[in-house]
Amino acid sequence: MQSHRAFCREYDRVAEKVDKSLKGSYPSKAQFYRWLSGELVGLPYPDHCRILEAMLTGWQAEQLFEPHDGGIEFVPEPSVSPTLQPVATRGSVQESRENAEVVEVFPHRSSIPAELWTRLLDDSGEYIDVLCLAALFLVERPMFARQIKQKASAGAKIRLLFGDPDADEATKRSEEEQLDIRTVSARIRNALAFLRPLDGVPGVEARLHTTTLYNSVFRFDDEMVINTHVYGLPGAHAPALHLRRAPKSEMFETYMESFETVWAAAKPLTW
Repeated sequence: MQSHRAFCREYDRVAEKVDKSLKGSYPSKAQFYRWLSGELVGLPYPDHCRILEAMLTGWQAEQLFEPHDGGIEFVPEPSVSPTLQPVATRGSVQESRENAEVVEVFPHRSSIPAELWTRLLDDSGEYIDVLCLAALFLVERPMFARQIKQKASAGAKIRLLFGDPDADEATKRSEEEQLDIRTVSARIRNALAFLRPLDGVPGVEARLHTTTLYNSVFRFDDEMVINTHVYGLPGAHAPALHLRRAPKSEMFETYMESFETVWAAAKPLTW
């Protein structure tokens, strides 16, 4: 139950028996990891406490949220997938668990639940960085531009990196995906049209890049989705990783370094 998805399944199973009206009222992912990190002040809402006590027989809510005294070996650990376990390549297993960055692996970007994108957008408050070609699946969401504007007005730093629709790289990508040579350029222009309401919004910067894109990067504060690119396939069909920044983050920082490199070489978008 240390991954949010598994926890929610168990929460609903128990709620079905305790109080059916509470089914589906499990905590958001952000709440869940605040519970595990010890950042919560006081106790969760009483309904949460009822379900937790039924899930973890023999424990009172007050005990569950006491500071850890070393009496129980418990390490909050995001799940990679139902069939994969973290592997220690150096140091102890304990160290590898504490610094696990991979929350979940998706076989295709299109298999990422819409709820995850919604939650990442809702919970982010400091940084949103996007490196992509078009990312129409994201920008065409009805509330995307408005939400980005609201985040920026609240102090978030927003950086949007899209492919240059006039660059040779866009044409080449169309050919590699066995599409009409104008397809990727058209997708990028459509995406930029959705973002036009952000023109001139303080806190929002947008640039166009001409790089060969090996991965699309979607960073939301300390979480990130990496959409790997596979030759000959559209991004929606390629695998994706959900990462969370850990105390010794290497993957997260590697992708952010890549983002910064592309950002520095990109040109400002003129609407």
